[in-house]
Amino acid sequence: MKLSWRGIFPAVTTQFKPDFSLDMDGIERVIKRLVEDGVSGMVVCGTVGEGNALTADEKRVVMEIAVGAVGGKIPVLVGVSEYTTALAVKLATEAQTTGVDGLMVLPAMAYAAKPGEIVTHFKTIAGTTDLPVMIYNNPSAYGNDVTPEMAAELAKIDTVVAIKESSGQTARFVDLKNTVSDDLLLFCGLDDVLVESVTLGAVGWVSGMSNVFPREAKQLFELAKAGRMDDALTLYRWFMPLLHLDARPDLVQCIKLCEQIAGRGSELTRPPRLPLTGDERAEIEALMATALDSKPLIQDL
Repeated sequence: MKLSWRGIFPAVTTQFKPDFSLDMDGIERVIKRLVEDGVSGMVVCGTVGEGNALTADEKRVVMEIAVGAVGGKIPVLVGVSEYTTALAVKLATEAQTTGVDGLMVLPAMAYAAKPGEIVTHFKTIAGTTDLPVMIYNNPSAYGNDVTPEMAAELAKIDTVVAIKESSGQTARFVDLKNTVSDDLLLFCGLDDVLVESVTLGAVGWVSGMSNVFPREAKQLFELAKAGRMDDALTLYRWFMPLLHLDARPDLVQCIKLCEQIAGRGSELTRPPRLPLTGDERAEIEALMATALDSKPLIQDL
């Protein structure tokens, strides 16, 4: 299965009302605005989208809103992050009926699995749906590492088409390229290693802070892809203090607060995530004030 997944895919936030129910109008507004800003695709119900805080019914609602709001203009992927393989299979099967374009699949949550178990988990999910699958590797956050050798095994499955690499070890892109060649599309999964990852072979970027500055994020990706390093590094230096937020344990609160300051969404998260307060909040507000005051002009490529 060959796909044209390339470019910047925001990991879209899920908008809530003050009572923590889904803000369906807010979700639609956020998604439509990202489409207008020219993103290449998007992921809903992922980590930034608080997928593990949503019920199965709510995930379906979010998927349906996203598919409707996008209107076929760009691919919509859904995060599959469940405690068991059976639950992941159920979500993947449900997702196919909503019209989404693909799955971003994680190892089973809260279990330090053996390599064979991780591979079997992915194979089982990929075997239950015709949807293309992006493997998501984030060992520091989720305790399981999809090594290049495991990725090569998974690449033999026709529907496994991409891997989102979030280990932070940029050498992984070289190892993956050596191991899987062009059998998997390589996506950068950590915001603050984007330029390095693109230089080493990433063709796409699943991004958190692109929710806040999608046009600048798109520009950064395209400059790096075009090899225009002087221009890319100028934009990267401006963006980097905010890109570092994507690697924090409280990344969801940070990104959603930045969204709110930028007038793009609400900072409200579901408990146990609580709003940032005190020095932590002041830090994010200061970073955003500096970024907005020194926002670079978007260049013509």
